[in-house]
Amino acid sequence: MSKTALPFALTRPAHVNQTHLVVTDLDSVSAFYRTIIGLSTLEKSASGEVLGVNGVPLLTLTTRGDAVRAPRNAAGLFHTAFLVPDRAALAAWLAHAAHAGVRLDGASDHLVSEAIYLSDPEGNGIEIYRDRQPDEWTMFPDGTVQMATEGLDLQALYDSADKGSWSGMRDGTAIGHIHLQVGNVPEADAFYRDVLGLKIMARYPGASFFATGGYHHHIAANIWNSRGAGTRSDAMTGLSDYSLHFTDKTALEQAISALDKQEIATNRTTDGIRLRDPWGIGLTLSA
Repeated sequence: MSKTALPFALTRPAHVNQTHLVVTDLDSVSAFYRTIIGLSTLEKSASGEVLGVNGVPLLTLTTRGDAVRAPRNAAGLFHTAFLVPDRAALAAWLAHAAHAGVRLDGASDHLVSEAIYLSDPEGNGIEIYRDRQPDEWTMFPDGTVQMATEGLDLQALYDSADKGSWSGMRDGTAIGHIHLQVGNVPEADAFYRDVLGLKIMARYPGASFFATGGYHHHIAANIWNSRGAGTRSDAMTGLSDYSLHFTDKTALEQAISALDKQEIATNRTTDGIRLRDPWGIGLTLSA
């Protein structure tokens, strides 16, 4: 990822590094991620596009003739979270969004991070955030982390921004985490903790936050809109699949062993180990 220092989130034993959305209007959704979010087109075809930052792929968009809009209560994506390098980058993006007249869905101080929320033209959730340094986080004796949802002073953040010309997301921007909608939390715990080996770092009512290596969360799963949701269909818009990249070979081997023990179907490809979570969301374990 260029010479820019990797963020803490990406130095852990495993982290999310790419997501894939199915959309009905490829041109408008692509334009949004380029002009508003600040990604660049890396590859393009008639039915799809790969976008990223400084040559690093982060988001794949594809369309299909039989695509149907996923209902709000379907399992799938709650938001894709783009992690920017620092507070100055977050402020610069906010100023860009304000000048572009973007409607925000919210903004929060989570103690470990500061986050701004919005949605793309087809309702896919997006978070733009910056992390505080890990030594600023409050860790509990059991290794979990203190998180909260407090107000974020957007005016102060905007006032701190360099109001120079916007040139897209800064080098080093990455997918810091992905937040999922699932049918029930205990089943998510059983899959992400007990099978894939991620640690539960925090819990909210109706949600668990999972990570490796002491990060606050690489994957979250909630039932706030989707309690009782069943398996997604392949033609649904929204999150088709995402990739969990392992930097620790032992952690990957343990996850593969647990998948085999649970007799969870996998497909070994040149990209990695492909499978589906309990709600039909595609997942690739890569190394």
